[in-house]
Amino acid sequence: EITIQQIADAAHVSRQTFYRLFKDKYALTNWFFDRLLTQSFDQMGAGKTIYDGLIRKFEFIQQEHIYFQNAFRTDTQNNLKTHDFEMITSFYTQLILEKSGHPVDESIKTILEMYCYASVYKTQEWVLQGMKMSPDELARLMIDAMPTKLADLFRQLHILK
Repeated sequence: EITIQQIADAAHVSRQTFYRLFKDKYALTNWFFDRLLTQSFDQMGAGKTIYDGLIRKFEFIQQEHIYFQNAFRTDTQNNLKTHDFEMITSFYTQLILEKSGHPVDESIKTILEMYCYASVYKTQEWVLQGMKMSPDELARLMIDAMPTKLADLFRQLHILK
């Protein structure tokens, strides 16, 4: 429920400066989350596994739990859940292209979208219900829940153990 003016005051910038950088406060939230995802994705792109990237993502969310509890509470325009889905789906699609040299076929694309949607939903639930599982436990469940076709592809690309 924070206002743009409160954000601008805390950042020691004018409202105009804020609006030059961000469309609204949800765009700011998404920008912050992008930084996290980029760090997590960089790990996977550097030869680390999807599991390693998920651990890093969940540990960061846990460290910034107050921020993420508030960000995941809203389903309004530019919400974090939708943004996370778009980012993670795009990342995996690009990773498959880079590692395989081929675009993602429609069957895998559909499976990937369903998996990403469920993963984001579960992440949001984990955050809003108090993060009772450890990042490691949640990452292991995410890997265990991966559809077989997707898991097989990720193993072939050497990004899933």
